[in-house]
Amino acid sequence: MNGGKTRSGKDAGGKADVKPGEKAFALPGLPDSGAGDMTLPDIDTQSEGFRLNRAARRNALIEDYVELIADLLAEGHEARQVDIATRLGVSQPTVAKMLTRLANEGYVHRRPYRGVFLTQMGQDVANQAKNRHQIVENFLRALGISEETVRVDAEGIEHYVSDETLAAFHKALEAGLTAFMAPSPRS
Repeated sequence: MNGGKTRSGKDAGGKADVKPGEKAFALPGLPDSGAGDMTLPDIDTQSEGFRLNRAARRNALIEDYVELIADLLAEGHEARQVDIATRLGVSQPTVAKMLTRLANEGYVHRRPYRGVFLTQMGQDVANQAKNRHQIVENFLRALGISEETVRVDAEGIEHYVSDETLAAFHKALEAGLTAFMAPSPRS
């Protein structure tokens, strides 16, 4: 390899070899958006965007936990610490710490020698998260994204998509996006 670069122009860490001001890639068949010529948004708009992103990041963890607990309970399983840790791919001490936080904030309650249960507030958050998740998954499927990618991408997008964008996804689906994006039969 040349200087730690792969044939694809990426370094060993998988990052593209793009200098500031250069475009990482262009989509074939689409006009240049001129994104390199954009100016910064006004301060209030930009800071609000960052503030909302930080809030979404804080809520994402809570939503992931309560959604998983709701799913485990809905399938007839107990939501045990070991099962939560396994499904989230984290250690049991990490789960224990988060469950304590969730209990203190009123999302869950625990019973001695039993699993974890959602409070009404926890169930409400789980239902909202599940609804957002399903809309994002359905939207990505309608675009023709593979099932594996849909599952992975939806897990992140659901926490960061605005209510306005989510409503637009839902509206597009209701208006027939799936049929619109389906390959047309060849004549």
